[in-house]
Amino acid sequence: MIKNIIFDFGDIFINLDKTATALELSKFGFTEITPELDTLMKSYEKGLISSDDFIADTNKIFTTATPEQLKIAWNKIILDFPEERLTFIETLAKEANYRLFLLSNTNELHIEQVIKNMNIDRYNRFKNCFEQFYLSHLINFRKPDAAIYEFVLKENNLKAKESFFIDDTKENTIAAEKLGIKSWNLQVGKEDIINLKSKL
Repeated sequence: MIKNIIFDFGDIFINLDKTATALELSKFGFTEITPELDTLMKSYEKGLISSDDFIADTNKIFTTATPEQLKIAWNKIILDFPEERLTFIETLAKEANYRLFLLSNTNELHIEQVIKNMNIDRYNRFKNCFEQFYLSHLINFRKPDAAIYEFVLKENNLKAKESFFIDDTKENTIAAEKLGIKSWNLQVGKEDIINLKSKL
């Protein structure tokens, strides 16, 4: 029996344009994610470096861009948060049939942009739906590392077999399933979180 639901954030609730940042950075010479850039982004998502250091280190790679241009490019991925998804999660929270958790790979700059796009009132309404609101850069873990799921289970005394995890990235749901967590790899554009109950 499912008692706990763990939600991803991007492309589950808030819409993303996952190609937008690369497209914007291509103006400054970006062609692919190099090992150096991959390490930098993952370190930032884990909160191991500050936003200022992240932008400064990125600027060493894309030397023709200004720091402000890099921030704009980095945040291009963040789009809108449809009202029907906010209504859905608020209703689910009010019904109180499940313990609700958010678990997102994200970073300080993206969250600042999310709040700007949503406005602080809507963001707080969303955040208040969850018992715990886990952002990778604040807990120093990131998906799909097993440690992040183990952290959430242990921190909240959850049983894996009683927990249901939703993420749009297959790699992340596979990692959760290896720990015994039932998962839904949501297909963006074909499925929507508002239809969650048909998956439980």
